[in-house]
Amino acid sequence: MITIRKSQDRGHFNHGWLESYHTFSFADYRDARYDGFRSLRVINDDKVAAQKGFPTHFHRDMEILTYLLEGSLAHKDSMGNGSTILPGEIQYMSAGRGVEHSEFNPDPNKPCHLLQIWIIPAERGMPPRYSQKKLDIAQKNQWKCLASRDGRDDSIAIRQSADLFLGRVDSQKELVFSPEPERGQWVQLIKGTLALNGITMSPADGAAIEEEKQIVFQAKEDAEFLLFDMV
Repeated sequence: MITIRKSQDRGHFNHGWLESYHTFSFADYRDARYDGFRSLRVINDDKVAAQKGFPTHFHRDMEILTYLLEGSLAHKDSMGNGSTILPGEIQYMSAGRGVEHSEFNPDPNKPCHLLQIWIIPAERGMPPRYSQKKLDIAQKNQWKCLASRDGRDDSIAIRQSADLFLGRVDSQKELVFSPEPERGQWVQLIKGTLALNGITMSPADGAAIEEEKQIVFQAKEDAEFLLFDMV
């Protein structure tokens, strides 16, 4: 079963310095139908204005992944980490028993565009940790594992039985995914047009997938998307 979450149906807030679309319930946005999907709790599609950002704030017991689409984002945290994320990079912060951090767009002229993802961890109260990886953005028409429970294939090891894959598919090409039993999948389309077992997705659409033995991702035009596979 495949259920499409249309981009225009997401929660939307424009705070001036921040324009944000919420796939799932977040902050002042509440939708009982979309409080998350399995262990996936948040996908926020954020645009942060030039030289604006999130001041220092606290997180606990959440696996936080940031995938940058455009611009740059500076990060500082109470673990002593300080870095700037660029397009083609993914950042991971396991909040564990507690961490403070800030995020800031250092560019004086351009906004930055990012997806921030929260996954509920399997273990709580663990030590916080941080990681950042540069991706091979030239890699196309094959799966790229970005995060996994066991850190396989040079992916980021996270504290949940959840795998995150990046798909970048040329027009008229396809990728195939065969899920293990009792796992569910979420697809978040970043750009392009994608047919998901024949069902068309448009940019920024999401899709919940349950009990499909095989999933065929066919790009109707050059497409980029994230695939979450989880218990």
